[in-house]
Amino acid sequence: MNIYECKIKAVDGSEISMSQYKGKVLLIVNTATKCGFTPQYEGLQQLYDKYHEQGLVILDFPCNQFGHQAPGSDEEIGNFCTLKYKTTFPRFAKIDVNGKNEAPLYRFLKTQQGGFMGDDIKWNFTKFLVSREGNVVERYAPMTNPHKIEKDIIKLL
Repeated sequence: MNIYECKIKAVDGSEISMSQYKGKVLLIVNTATKCGFTPQYEGLQQLYDKYHEQGLVILDFPCNQFGHQAPGSDEEIGNFCTLKYKTTFPRFAKIDVNGKNEAPLYRFLKTQQGGFMGDDIKWNFTKFLVSREGNVVERYAPMTNPHKIEKDIIKLL
């Protein structure tokens, strides 16, 4: 299996193939609107603004598995992110990143880049960096500020 075989669910409920992101550098993030790391949306948007034209795409996957920090509907989450942080990168339907209902994309990401003390995602704002060829090259902890990832993004662009 490769990342481009994964299907993801859009906010409207439709299924999208990850293959539409072939040739792009991806930063895949599980997010939450009521998390201590929520202000990272600002840094993510700055990276997106700076490097989108060069091929960076940030993929936002809201997740309510950690302390129920992503309450509300997909629409409410989208409104919050757009109004408070002015995000413009793609956001998808709320997902599970661990457990029996985990999204296949996250199952794949975790097999490619395991985590510290086990492969499960430990909290919101875990980030995966994927090369233009679809290789998962790095996994970043939730506390990693998006600006600390910039040098790695530049290498892949």
